Amino acid sequence: PVDEIIIVDDGSTDGTGEALKARYGDRIRYHWQPNAGVSAARNTGMSIATGRYFALLDSDHEIEREQKLTIPELFAQQGEPAFRALERAFIEHGHPASRTVVACGGGLVVQPGMLALLQARGVVVCLHASLETILARTSRATNRPLLAVANPEERIRTLYAAREAAYRAAGTMVLTDSRPLADIAAHVTRVWQRDARDFARRAP
Repeated sequence: PVDEIIIVDDGSTDGTGEALKARYGDRIRYHWQPNAGVSAARNTGMSIATGRYFALLDSDHEIEREQKLTIPELFAQQGEPAFRALERAFIEHGHPASRTVVACGGGLVVQPGMLALLQARGVVVCLHASLETILARTSRATNRPLLAVANPEERIRTLYAAREAAYRAAGTMVLTDSRPLADIAAHVTRVWQRDARDFARRAP
């Protein structure tokens, strides 16, 4: 069953609010705000919701949606530094501060200052896999610009060696090799339940 329906009006001036209230009355929660884009409207809706839920967001997908470009297109047209700046902006203010699970790209956490920023915003869980598993999972990938090279396997080995220490320092590591998805999800949930208590105690 639906607990609540929230409509965030992103700056309309055509009487939408009055029409919705007249038709649906108390069956909806209507909120008007100045036009600030899709992310701001989404974040407002999540912040005023009263139900029990977690929003599931992927940083790459959200950046693609906002920029109207794929990640390979962003790298080709604007370069990696510009993409990393978009990642930072998303982590800083592109998603709600609570009740949100954010899946980050593998290069995000290793950028200067990003680990501290992530740990200040919430519980960090690192999904880890062996080099062999990563090679198998990315063998047919077409949306990874850092692997668009003559020898993707060599590039993966280089990135793995450079990033592994940062991954191990990021947060609790959950191994994913040869495990069913449901098992991994249950493990992540247990880690979050434990680490969230510590995070709450450290919060100012």
